[in-house]
Amino acid sequence: MDFFGVTTLLLIACIVFILLSIMQARKTKGRGKMPPGPTPLPILGNILQINGKEVFKSLNKLSEKYGPVYTIHMGTDPVVVLCSYDAVKEALIDNAEDFGARGHMPLLDRISSGGHGVVGSNGERWRQLRRFSLMTLRNFGMGKRSIEQRIQEEAQFLMEEFRKSKSQPLDPTFYFAKAVSNVICSVVFGDRFEYEDKEFLRLLGLLNEVFKGFSNVWGQMYNVYPKIVGKMPGPHHKLFNAIDGIQEFIKQRVQMHKETFDLNDPRDFIDCFLIRMEQVIGNPLSHFHMEAIVNTTFDLFGAGTETVSTTLRYGLMILLKNPDVEERIHQEIDKVIGRNRAPCVEDRSRMPYMDAVIHEIQRYIDLIPMGIPHKVIRDLKFRDFLIPKGTTIYPMLSSVLRDPKQFKYPNQFNPGHFLDENGKFIRNDGFMPFSSGKRICLGEGLARMELFLFFTTILQNFSLRSPVDVEELDLTPLMSGFGNFPHYYQLAFIPR
Repeated sequence: MDFFGVTTLLLIACIVFILLSIMQARKTKGRGKMPPGPTPLPILGNILQINGKEVFKSLNKLSEKYGPVYTIHMGTDPVVVLCSYDAVKEALIDNAEDFGARGHMPLLDRISSGGHGVVGSNGERWRQLRRFSLMTLRNFGMGKRSIEQRIQEEAQFLMEEFRKSKSQPLDPTFYFAKAVSNVICSVVFGDRFEYEDKEFLRLLGLLNEVFKGFSNVWGQMYNVYPKIVGKMPGPHHKLFNAIDGIQEFIKQRVQMHKETFDLNDPRDFIDCFLIRMEQVIGNPLSHFHMEAIVNTTFDLFGAGTETVSTTLRYGLMILLKNPDVEERIHQEIDKVIGRNRAPCVEDRSRMPYMDAVIHEIQRYIDLIPMGIPHKVIRDLKFRDFLIPKGTTIYPMLSSVLRDPKQFKYPNQFNPGHFLDENGKFIRNDGFMPFSSGKRICLGEGLARMELFLFFTTILQNFSLRSPVDVEELDLTPLMSGFGNFPHYYQLAFIPR
């Protein structure tokens, strides 16, 4: 290419750059006094200032310069970041209605087919789906005796699997995924799966691929530039294929239910949804249809499997690194429950140390550090700033769980954060692993039951041993993006 050709291209590039800068300036003009933040580049925004492998750390670092409420640009879109317990509480709790909508997240749109699930929807659709889902889960025992029995039974299946290992080291990843998933599967699909069921294992593999895909760099870039990245080759297509595979499985299950369900005798969540769909046939304003049942079921199945199983896996690694904590738990279990009966939820009130350890595990691992995006539903004055309607909000749960005003040793694992001087369990307002406000996790009650019963049953029956020196175990996340995921490791379950 000759000199004039190169000069022409550079001139065109400069003109495009200037035009984009003007467009971005106009886009933000008239929005009022947005929170301060780093100056964005055209098109790129502030993504060059964010470490793709540790997004939440980058955002927390920016708050040191710009304060607990600041603005960044993800591509061309402004995002308000909330960093600290006080800022998150003021938004999600004190102004719950204004900050109660789901924010922009293209990967979530990909799962929910544009907002047809309970997690990704907004407005009246969200209210109807959430109300229905909560009511149905409660009817099938969430927070009641029946779901407790399902968890207890599944915990015994899991103990049998660990006994089969004969104290040999194993990777617990898919053992926990199978057990935890079977609890929600029994509620959603009406059945549990055998641990060696090939279709079940394939499904869990797809789900693991989805959650890893949400956190890797390609998934995060898709959230910023979905139209561009979606057309590019790359590992993110494994994520898309995994989403499609899970949705196809759910569609098949829905079809099976359609052929056998009884309007007067619902067996599970899908049956209840089909009954509601029958009741609203002909109503053009109804939010109960095929897309909704598939995506809401996806939400329950996905969130009900990966979050709890990852917490169990991370938690046992922490106990390997803290044998004194494990020993104290053994003592409390032997005193309160003994060895001859299964743990039950009622035991939790008499086991303050165990309760404190589980809370501290959830706080320390910081599973979903950035939370799931919110957005404001109207032009809003927040502190000394004006936030325009529709602005995406990142409530940094990581900044809450490690707020030094709430936790004395924010970067250390210390069950004492949830114990008073007499060893009694105490609550802490900064404990927000399930988020808070109107968008608090739908399955919080179920997750709390599962964590207590699985952890307690495991430690009632086994002592934990690492095949390598515990100093070699790395508690820093293997991957940090949407979620913090632990390194893969092995441990041996030694019968007590």
